[in-house]
Amino acid sequence: MLYRNFGKTGLKISAIGLGTWNLGNQWGAIDEETALDTVRAAFDQGVNLFDTAESYGIPCGLSEERLGKALKGIRHQVHIITKVGRWGRRSGQTVPMTTVDMVRLCVHASLYRLRTDYIDVLLCHEGKIEDPTVYLEAFEQLKQQGYIGAYGISTDQPEVLQRFNVHNTCGVVELDYSLLNRKPEKKLLPYCQEHDIAVVARGPMGKGLLTGKYSTDTIFTDAVRSEWYSTAAYREKLSRNLAKVEQLKTILAPGEDMVNTALRFVISHESQPVTIPGAKSSAQAVMNAKAGDRTLTPDERTTLIQLLKPDTALATGC
Repeated sequence: MLYRNFGKTGLKISAIGLGTWNLGNQWGAIDEETALDTVRAAFDQGVNLFDTAESYGIPCGLSEERLGKALKGIRHQVHIITKVGRWGRRSGQTVPMTTVDMVRLCVHASLYRLRTDYIDVLLCHEGKIEDPTVYLEAFEQLKQQGYIGAYGISTDQPEVLQRFNVHNTCGVVELDYSLLNRKPEKKLLPYCQEHDIAVVARGPMGKGLLTGKYSTDTIFTDAVRSEWYSTAAYREKLSRNLAKVEQLKTILAPGEDMVNTALRFVISHESQPVTIPGAKSSAQAVMNAKAGDRTLTPDERTTLIQLLKPDTALATGC
């Protein structure tokens, strides 16, 4: 496993982490024993970064609860990222994050569910926020009190990141980056390099599409990907992404070969991202972790980029 300096946080992080959204039943039911075994399998392969959020899981918070149980006895050997700002959104009863105390309330609840007395990295989970002042004040207070180490935001919008970094205190950004979505290469990743902000790439497998296991005949029924059929625009995007995957299949075998390549593509960017693929079994966690033993060469990256149709948003500068 490759390990990286994590921006200005002072942490040393495995290039491949584990995202735990999948462990809370939103991507299909998973029993608790399997969930805990998945976390432990990742740890045994050298993974030391585990990403979660207060809103992950059915019921809400289940992913944090399971991660806390799984890390019993090894908490001091790993690093946790969690996110606040979306509690109760699916049930229509969001916590109003309008004061420092409300942010603190949510963070202390996460600490309880995670069975820990500190969080290594805390992120704002409102990716389109206009005014992050309340979060910045609360996060700074929590940092001074020792409850959190570094803080940042999960967003795909450069202007939101810039607002959050107004005091140059943003240490980490989590963003969507993969072979199917190279938009961050235009503005977000260069900004992070310039300001020494650590990058956590979510969605490196395109929500599973880059495993190569799915086709136009697949019908996704889980709570997350079933939304792909909700609008014509989403359906068209799914069609375009599946076409890109078919192009990749001309040089890569579905399964481990494609998984390794997709993950290595992400961690090979010059901004030195780490990435957090999800997993729903020990075997998946092990396979993902193995991709962290090396990066792609420049020639390998170029071959992949040339194989796929140019990313329209990247090409137009949108």
